[in-house]
Amino acid sequence: MTAKHGRGVFVREPQKLFRFGSDRYSIKNRETGLTPFRLEAQRQGKTPRIDVLYIERETPPLDVAERLGVASAEQSVVHRENHYFADDEPVQIVSTYLRWDEAQGTLLMQPKTGKDGIYGRLEDLGHVMTRVRDEISARMPTPEEARFLQLLPGVPVLEVLHTSLDQDLQPFEVSRYVHRADQTGLLYELPVE
Repeated sequence: MTAKHGRGVFVREPQKLFRFGSDRYSIKNRETGLTPFRLEAQRQGKTPRIDVLYIERETPPLDVAERLGVASAEQSVVHRENHYFADDEPVQIVSTYLRWDEAQGTLLMQPKTGKDGIYGRLEDLGHVMTRVRDEISARMPTPEEARFLQLLPGVPVLEVLHTSLDQDLQPFEVSRYVHRADQTGLLYELPVE
């Protein structure tokens, strides 16, 4: 239930927004020109919206620096901070990290990056995504995350630490996705090697 001041108490319908891990970066989806989130939301009958909070050069968190292969003690990354909505309801917080030496002076430094989003611009720089690594964990939200995601007390978040690897199996992008656990589903269908 959710209390709305001056309006009453409402029962919230649990409608999960699924992240299709094995399909979301597929080349066949590129024909749409949509980013993975926008395509997934539309396919599930929801209206997607992404608010870019900021794009800044920063010193990366240690786990990001290790995965991206950059210096952890200097401003070696561009950090894009975004809030994602489905039908105007907040569903995830995404912190994307790119190498500063590649991103500076490109559309990656702008809120609107054009067709295919940041992955299209990274491809322009020579990084064709061939593999991804998603590390998934559950935890309790920070106060800021709980506030933005409008979480009720006791509701955890799912964190996906995503690393994109290119045709040379080199990491070129790391994103931390923080999803509300009560309205998110993760679906992965993968071949067994």
